[in-house]
Amino acid sequence: MEYLFITILLLLASFLFASHFRRKLSNLPPTLFPTLPLIGHLHLLKKPLYRTFAAISAKHGPILLLRFGFRRVLVVSSRSASEECFTKNDIIFANRPRLLAGKILGSNYTSIGWSSYGDHWRNLRRISTIEIFSSHRLNDLRDIRADEGRLMIRRLMSECSSPVNFKSVFHEMKLNLMMRMISGKRYFGGSGELEEEGKQFQEMVKETALVADTSNLGDHLPIMRWFGMKGLEKKMIKLQKKRDAFFQELIEQQRKLDGIELENKKNNTMIEVLLQLQKTDPEYYTDEIITSFCLNLLTAGTDTSASTSEWALSLLLNHPHVIKKAQKEIDNHVGKNRLVNESDMSSLPYIRCIVNETLRMYPTVPLLVPHESSEDCVVGGFHIPRGTMLLINQWAIHRDPDLWSDPERFQPERFESVESTKDGFRFMPFGSGRRSCPGEGLAMRMVCLTIGLLIQCFDWERIGEEMVDMKEGLGLTMPKAQALVAKCRPRPMTHDLISD
Repeated sequence: MEYLFITILLLLASFLFASHFRRKLSNLPPTLFPTLPLIGHLHLLKKPLYRTFAAISAKHGPILLLRFGFRRVLVVSSRSASEECFTKNDIIFANRPRLLAGKILGSNYTSIGWSSYGDHWRNLRRISTIEIFSSHRLNDLRDIRADEGRLMIRRLMSECSSPVNFKSVFHEMKLNLMMRMISGKRYFGGSGELEEEGKQFQEMVKETALVADTSNLGDHLPIMRWFGMKGLEKKMIKLQKKRDAFFQELIEQQRKLDGIELENKKNNTMIEVLLQLQKTDPEYYTDEIITSFCLNLLTAGTDTSASTSEWALSLLLNHPHVIKKAQKEIDNHVGKNRLVNESDMSSLPYIRCIVNETLRMYPTVPLLVPHESSEDCVVGGFHIPRGTMLLINQWAIHRDPDLWSDPERFQPERFESVESTKDGFRFMPFGSGRRSCPGEGLAMRMVCLTIGLLIQCFDWERIGEEMVDMKEGLGLTMPKAQALVAKCRPRPMTHDLISD
């Protein structure tokens, strides 16, 4: 037994020495010692991962090559290295790793978020850019966003006699807004039948975030797929069936309205636009492609914009002087005789500063969606092998004291100064490069309008003397740990602003 123990120790020492020697010869990035057999560095991963990686990078360097089981993972926490990844190496890192979530929830890696870089992805991106998120298409649908903003203010007017749960307000408003743009339906504030349908989809969104954020050892240790990981796979398959059925029903409902001349109809919904494309090329624009498009748009657009709005209002409640400054800007440029609208935002730079500062401190995706290298490349002078998964810790970059003065302080004014310039990728809440979020324009329009209306129409109070709790919860989109509950008091002109 003693000899067996010594033999095992010698084998382990030999393995670690050989790994260290190979690393020196191949100029790989620094790693953490020891790298355990089989599991690599999986034992070090604690949620939230962006904080864990930030702490490790602060100690060991901003470019690290870790091992998640058999998978190499490049963790980048610096401006210069992220710039290299998204400029000279942009095409190399334009792929996605093959993870279970992409196989099942990403329709076998065919959705725009999970598909590999190539002709299929380029076509999906073209559709997104031209047919879904173009300035022309967003302008066509801005009346819907204005109407939902007005309805939100009316709702708050009716509920402001007592504290309001703003997590609920924002999620219901954003879901209404996105569904009206996608299918013409409005779930909350209308009929009970539609509201029940909306609640069912809300549950699907929550379930999606839960299973997608669950650590799946099978992604990194293939053998684990047969030991205890089948439960997660079954949950994903069941969830995807529900999501597909939900959107297939929306598509069928739109088909029943096919007699309308869509070309002559203003404000076509996004499903209508995609069904028109289906007529031109039915073999490519299948129902599965349309479902995937709408599903990505709705799940991503609803949760992220609602979360950002909640973080922004939480920060404002803890910094009332910022609210006063923003109200003054709105009163001076918009006046007190009409509501703020999207076209005002070019004259309201401080509102955009508030939203940008919120996204700096609380980015909706603190770790950018994983990329994967399609061939060998060099980052920061280090050799990066083909097939390496890339994780950009934008949360760490957004709070780097070498890039931002007093980074833990909420200071919208920093985006009025030279500090706000996108020098070296210091600020990229929607990612960068070819795989950046195509919905950035829509997201900024929605959140800026929401925050502008709330500031224009109400004065604000916290519940009690304590500051709003700013702890982060767990999840893909970094939600608040505690839902925001606050008091709002209509400003003198608000009643006239929302009257018909």
